[in-house]
Amino acid sequence: MQNHGEPLRRFAFFADIFSPVADTINMNKFIEKHKKLYFYILGAVTGICNGLFGSGGGIAAVPMLQKGGVDVKNSHATSLALTLPLSVVSACFYAYDKSFRWGDALPLIPFGLAGAIIGGLLMKKIPNTLLKRIFGAILIISGGRLLLK
Repeated sequence: MQNHGEPLRRFAFFADIFSPVADTINMNKFIEKHKKLYFYILGAVTGICNGLFGSGGGIAAVPMLQKGGVDVKNSHATSLALTLPLSVVSACFYAYDKSFRWGDALPLIPFGLAGAIIGGLLMKKIPNTLLKRIFGAILIISGGRLLLK
């Protein structure tokens, strides 16, 4: 007998967060069987999040890349490479709508570039476990602040 709820459960990408659900939804088998589809969906989800939340596509991309078998540091690096062109496209849409002013953004760019260089150098030295914990803590703190405001 066919289970009609199965297609919906297959796309619960973040099911591993909830261990009882993860036991019933075998995402690893789905990802192995449909690897290309999984990464296409990952790209679409990242693009949508990037358009909605600025460079927030990386927040969705990192755990999805890890679930797809990419190791911790490569998932962060791949997420950055993925969000760069997405951020350029999103910025063009925002600029077209006059949703931001270049004069506000330009003074921030040199410091952002310096921070990116420092972060890239630090990532090479930080153990994977610590990097995952830092990333998780930033997500929890950011999410908490958003929920409380």
